Amino acid sequence: MTDSKYFTTTKKGEIFELKAELNSDKKEKKKEAVKKVIASMTVGKDVSALFPDVVNCMQTDNLELKKLVYLYLMNYAKSQPDMAIMAVNTFVKDCEDPNPLIRALAVRTMGCIRVDKITEYLCEPLRKCLKDEDPYVRKTAAVCVAKLHDINAQLVEDQGFLDTLKDLISDSNPMVVANAVAALSEIAESHPSSNLLDLNPQSINKLLTALNECTEWGQIFILDCLANYMPKDDREAQSICERVTPRLSHANSAVVLSAVKVLMKFMEMLSKDLDYYGTLLKKLAPPLVTLLSAEPELQYVALRNINLIVQKRPEILKHEMKVFFVKYNDPIYVKLEKLDIMIRLASQANIAQVLAELKEYATEVDVDFVRKAVRAIGRCAIKVEQSAERCVSTLLDLIQTKVNYVVQEAIVVIKDIFRKYPNKYESVIATLCENLDSLDEPEARAAMIWIVGEYAERIDNADELLESFLEGFHDESTQVQLQLLTAIVKLFLKKPTETQELVQQVLSLATQDSDNPDLRDRGYIYWRLLSTDPVAAKEVVLAEKPLISEETDLIEPTLLDELICYIGTLASVYHKPPSAFVEGSRGVVHKSLPPRTGSSESTESPEAAPPGVQAGEQPAVIPAQGDLLGDLLNLDLGPPVSGPPMATSAVQMGAVDLLGGGLDSLIGGGGFTPVPSTTMPTTLGAPLGSGLGDLFDLTGGVGALPGSYVAPKAVWLPAMKAKGLEISGTFTRQVGSISMELVLTNKALQVMSDFAIQFNRNSFGLAPAAPLQVHAPLAPNQSVEISLPLNTVGSVMKMDPLNNLQVAVKNNIDVFYFSTLYPLHILFVEDGKMERQMFLATWKDIPNENEAQFQIKDCSLNADAISSKLQGSNIFTIAKRNVEGQDMLYQSLKLTNGIWVLAELRIQPSNPSFTLSLKCRAPEVSQYIYQAYETILKN
Repeated sequence: MTDSKYFTTTKKGEIFELKAELNSDKKEKKKEAVKKVIASMTVGKDVSALFPDVVNCMQTDNLELKKLVYLYLMNYAKSQPDMAIMAVNTFVKDCEDPNPLIRALAVRTMGCIRVDKITEYLCEPLRKCLKDEDPYVRKTAAVCVAKLHDINAQLVEDQGFLDTLKDLISDSNPMVVANAVAALSEIAESHPSSNLLDLNPQSINKLLTALNECTEWGQIFILDCLANYMPKDDREAQSICERVTPRLSHANSAVVLSAVKVLMKFMEMLSKDLDYYGTLLKKLAPPLVTLLSAEPELQYVALRNINLIVQKRPEILKHEMKVFFVKYNDPIYVKLEKLDIMIRLASQANIAQVLAELKEYATEVDVDFVRKAVRAIGRCAIKVEQSAERCVSTLLDLIQTKVNYVVQEAIVVIKDIFRKYPNKYESVIATLCENLDSLDEPEARAAMIWIVGEYAERIDNADELLESFLEGFHDESTQVQLQLLTAIVKLFLKKPTETQELVQQVLSLATQDSDNPDLRDRGYIYWRLLSTDPVAAKEVVLAEKPLISEETDLIEPTLLDELICYIGTLASVYHKPPSAFVEGSRGVVHKSLPPRTGSSESTESPEAAPPGVQAGEQPAVIPAQGDLLGDLLNLDLGPPVSGPPMATSAVQMGAVDLLGGGLDSLIGGGGFTPVPSTTMPTTLGAPLGSGLGDLFDLTGGVGALPGSYVAPKAVWLPAMKAKGLEISGTFTRQVGSISMELVLTNKALQVMSDFAIQFNRNSFGLAPAAPLQVHAPLAPNQSVEISLPLNTVGSVMKMDPLNNLQVAVKNNIDVFYFSTLYPLHILFVEDGKMERQMFLATWKDIPNENEAQFQIKDCSLNADAISSKLQGSNIFTIAKRNVEGQDMLYQSLKLTNGIWVLAELRIQPSNPSFTLSLKCRAPEVSQYIYQAYETILKN
């Protein structure tokens, strides 16, 4: 008798009947009743009212009944947490049952009941089960720890379960080891910073031993864990590879791909000269080929992974071209993927085979596939130069078939072939022109127009051909309109006398009759070029074009390295890193391949991390939000980063000297004078007249608070413009806080009160840190001085000029607006002193085009006076040198939004003009930094 009968009844009043049956004395009747309850629950009926009655059935020796009750419990514990506590005693008892199956069942169910109230009761039973003598119970308990961690991470850490899990990695039973690894990996994923899987050669050895004996999913967990390990040298990498290689012949494709991932990762550490490296390459091909005999869905996943492997190491599959030939019954997604890999593997040795296949595919019925096949022929021509001739003749044969979409694709790829091999195959242009009328797709029309414009001098009726396109100019797509405009301008520059009318017509169509900004802009540029300087126009429009490269769709190398670390996961199918598609990117860690060893590449490897930077970390010179600090909108998005910045590239001591006078000697030797440290004392509690204050004689006078230069107050809002309210003020920075020092004067005949102030969004997020407080009403002819504290956490918007601040002030009369320019030195922070090594590395790393030079004239201070004066405004001197009689000061400063600026100041003792060179990731601030220098030094 099957269980289907339980799903057929839909009587009313059933709950009461079930209640009675559940409380029956007969075991059989009880079991039937529980089955009916589970059936109702499965089809979505609410049977939570029976919770106490079902829980009473837990006290049984019947394993089947116990499983059913536990199933019910898992489902309803969340909605009935108070009732669920009733079941706790039974769990605790079941965890000590003589039958290991019941112990494991109790632990498994406990892990699935996600109710906070219950979790603390589960700790003791779980602790016992983790040390149970039966491996089945231990392996179940290991997974339970991961589930419990998901519910209450703190509890798991406090109870020491993580250490017990780590001990289970050394368990004698391979299944327990696999589950412990799986649980730790799961926990580590949600806490990327914690070093839970602390792998060392001993634990790796245990994992490799367990690998041979556990189930296939256990093997996958262990292999994935091995892939995260970094061997200490190539010998260890080789020994791990030798022990993982047998997994390549496993029947489960997931195990095979996980093994391939480990081998691909560790191969990076093996020298290419090793015999073993060659052996490994040979061993990797057969399992990948075998994956292609599975069902289409698996084939697709395998092909997406092979696509990555072929880009990283084409030599693995270079002799296996035939397995990627398309079968007639392959689904389209498999066909397109195979085509892609065929082109990647195409070489001089197999090009004849490949071309014969591709020509065959071009006569198929599936339009998408045919298009891709024709495109593939073009890609082969570009990739394998020796085959270009054959490819072009194959494409011409296809054009002769007159099948519309084949002709159009062929024209698109022939355009690329012309770009790759100029002046070689232009004889085919006549054939192409014959098919002009049949082109209806924008890409093909644009390609044909490009060909006509580029080779106008060889086509007698080029003007007529282009004119035919002009008739429906406004109906064409943007791509075609832009090509047509450029082609006619090219034609005009080659045959000016015959095509004057045509070029005028296209320019007026593009500029006056078009509403597309791209087209209009290009039209105006051509118009102005042609009308002002035809010679320049010729140089621009008819310039020599760079040859196109062979592989345009290769994955960028650093992304490819990351994706290799994710072989066998969804990332390898999407060809995107997990952070791009995992929602919230919880626990997504960026992985990268180990650096190559044992080969000459290791020295020049661009990915080699600089000393002091761990592999896998991305050092940043300047705390940046995006890669480019060009956009000042991004400047204030992150909190200010404290501590010295990291250099992006390793400091190359013998590199080109960018600072002029042998900057390398800044670091050591080379007779430079280290500047005495003049950092402000952090304890300002000591009276400044005491010894401390004199030691750091920055302020010039005793008792004044140290701070940057303060400009005299200026009138910002005249009384005439503000109904009698005059506002003058200035900005100050003292001990790390910025203030706006205001004087409000009432020149009206009435009392003013209810003052308030607001700033508009500005480049550095300046905003009032407190309300504007005028304690008493302001009587006529009375003034009041106010110090308004500011912070830099307001909204950011790039202003022009950069230091423009728009202010609104309100009182009982009206709201008044004014704008003022704040000096940038109020934004120079106190921790702007860069370490000397770091200064050198950062200076070399910032591109030369970001360097700006300025002259500071009429300043008669010497180097030490300049240094101490600038120090007061948080411009720190890092080193001072004397080169050929002139003093060089190397200085750094940091703005409130984390931007570093590096400076070199050249001072000639007899000359009152100094040269200031500034380097910065955001060059637009340089002009304002120079103004700050000038203001501080001349006042």
